[in-house]
Amino acid sequence: MAGPPRGHLQSAAVQDGRLPRRHAQGRPVLRALDTIEDDMTISLDVKVPMLHEFHSYLYQPEWKYMESKEKDRQVLEDFPTISMEFRNLSKVYQDVISDICHKMGVGMAEFLEKKVDSQHEWDKYCHYVAGLVGIGLSRLFSASELEDAIVGQDTELANSMGLFLQKTNIIRDYLEDQMEGREFWPREVWSRYAKKLSDLAKPENIDMAVQCLNELITNALHHVPDVLTYLSRLKNQTVFNFCAIPQVMAIATLAACYNNKQVFRGVVKIRKGQAVTLMMDATNIQAVKAIMYQYVEEIFQKIPSTDPSSNKTRQIIASIRAMSLPSGPMASRHHYSPIYLSCAMLLAALSWQYLSTISKATEDYVQAGEN
Repeated sequence: MAGPPRGHLQSAAVQDGRLPRRHAQGRPVLRALDTIEDDMTISLDVKVPMLHEFHSYLYQPEWKYMESKEKDRQVLEDFPTISMEFRNLSKVYQDVISDICHKMGVGMAEFLEKKVDSQHEWDKYCHYVAGLVGIGLSRLFSASELEDAIVGQDTELANSMGLFLQKTNIIRDYLEDQMEGREFWPREVWSRYAKKLSDLAKPENIDMAVQCLNELITNALHHVPDVLTYLSRLKNQTVFNFCAIPQVMAIATLAACYNNKQVFRGVVKIRKGQAVTLMMDATNIQAVKAIMYQYVEEIFQKIPSTDPSSNKTRQIIASIRAMSLPSGPMASRHHYSPIYLSCAMLLAALSWQYLSTISKATEDYVQAGEN
């Protein structure tokens, strides 16, 4: 399912002594909240109040929920341990995490009872389940003085970081969400291509389905300039790696999905070797710009001249190109091929195990294209 990028709240970095506990503690908290939202066996009359009140459970030492049937139900069953760790944090960090939970819970409840209609509502839903995480994390980065105050203050850029990941999840997970009875593609877009969203999966509608897909990918690409601006402000290496890796996974995933009929037939994932290389390369802003440049070029080469969104796609790619032109020593960057050196693979395997818990977004990208 296209759930929130939970792992924004688990730091990818144990090496920075200030980062792990303060930032990682939010991850199991948000996973618990997301598990409530995802559990289709909980009736709305029970689920909606739970989502509204979830932030208050952080301060109730005995609260837990034993009735969940979700695969991640352990976070609800063990919630007293999670909430105790939360209450051991400094008040400034408690306030940020509690505030995220309150706003996310309210937003999740709102969209349980209605479908995503307009593109504005799509942005609003993605804000609730992902943008708020980006905003909250950015506030934590600034509060801990790992980053400048502007990182936490510029909520528009932080929101875009979450929206880019969430829209990528939603686009890629069309078929999985359809099979589970969930719909996250905005009606305003898909209704121009089909009578029902499920109709896009029918073989006879594949051409219209791909056009719809391309329009949504074009929409998501509009967040990339904000992503690059946000990342360019980061000074702490650990924070940079943590924030940049899911973003480069997302652009690679969109490039794989663009104009690809397989989105409506199965699962589209980037190759494992490709994912590992991206994780190891995305360590500075010039490298990230080079990666973004490469993948928007890949999309550009696949734009069909007959695609209704082709002009808009070319326009946003031109904007991203202008921000991403390789400069200095990064200009001759290699293209991303699998790494075979045993030493590098050992490091990659260790990174893989840790980073695979970073987020729903990253988990799904790196868990392995078997094909």
